[in-house]
Amino acid sequence: MRFVFSEVQVNHKPSTFLVRGQPKPCPEVPERAETLLHALTARGCMVESPPDYGPGPRAAVHSADYLRFLETAYARWSELPDASDAVIPNVHRNTDMAEYPAGIVGQAGWHMADTACPIGFGTWEAACASADTAVHGAHLVASGQAPAAYALCRPPGHHASRDAAGGFCYLNNAAIAAQAMLPLLAAHGKAPRVAILDVDVHHGNGTQAIFYDRDDVLFVSIHADPAHFYPWFAGYAHERGRGRGQGCTLNLPLPQGTEEQAFLAAVAEGLAYIRCWGPEALVVSLGFDTYGGDPLAAFRVTTPGFATLGHTIAATGWPTLLVQEGGYDGSALGANLASFLDGFRAAR
Repeated sequence: MRFVFSEVQVNHKPSTFLVRGQPKPCPEVPERAETLLHALTARGCMVESPPDYGPGPRAAVHSADYLRFLETAYARWSELPDASDAVIPNVHRNTDMAEYPAGIVGQAGWHMADTACPIGFGTWEAACASADTAVHGAHLVASGQAPAAYALCRPPGHHASRDAAGGFCYLNNAAIAAQAMLPLLAAHGKAPRVAILDVDVHHGNGTQAIFYDRDDVLFVSIHADPAHFYPWFAGYAHERGRGRGQGCTLNLPLPQGTEEQAFLAAVAEGLAYIRCWGPEALVVSLGFDTYGGDPLAAFRVTTPGFATLGHTIAATGWPTLLVQEGGYDGSALGANLASFLDGFRAAR
């Protein structure tokens, strides 16, 4: 397995986000990446830095307006009188607001789905480096240079849609990686078919939205029931895709408090569906916020349980890219990654 990470990713340093209307310390901090990186180096893993893949991979997934907004938002916001240290919207678009605004305050509401994705100094650069990390892993796997790769992506990405940030996410790393894999697979004589398995405790609503009308990328997610959990508006079992994409989305929502065995059984169900679909490569949105001690978790997965998860995924044999998503218990994060990698390695 190859391991990818860019030091630029720690430049994003959000301080707070809103929880039930109250500002709280943001758990998506640079220390997350540093903890995961330490877990890799402690295992003797050689971690490589990705090259700059330029705007192309980002533009293949996200809209031009959104990318322009992300790149310029902090500088434009900082010019406002009495502005906060980070871009945080105080209005959000809805079905009655169809006109794209010209000003930064209105664009913040248009392109930021919630108040859990503050944009500060260094956010854009970190998000681009995170996307490049995923793209490099995609190149390694889809070109056959490595049977598996782990992209230590931070900030995470699976809540970012084509034109909006949300839930600590700005650029959808898993979607960008899957999109980058398609022509690489074709160039190597394989069918351009990629499956995404999302095992973060939160539904990957951004990833689902990006591929919802398509039949070349399958999206399967195991997550907490959105009727009572973020992201609230997507991730329900009846959402199966649209048009050509009908049947290329599978959501397996589980109740809060789900025990480890029930979670692992749902993962096995999702992998069986992927197997029937027949991908040439697998992208895993890997979240450790299913851990029982995670401050944002709704499930009760244990550290040894992540070894079982890793073994189950690796046993499929598909070329696999692991893209880091959530996981916010700093005291257990490194151990959970190590356990997952132990199980993955044992199956390969």
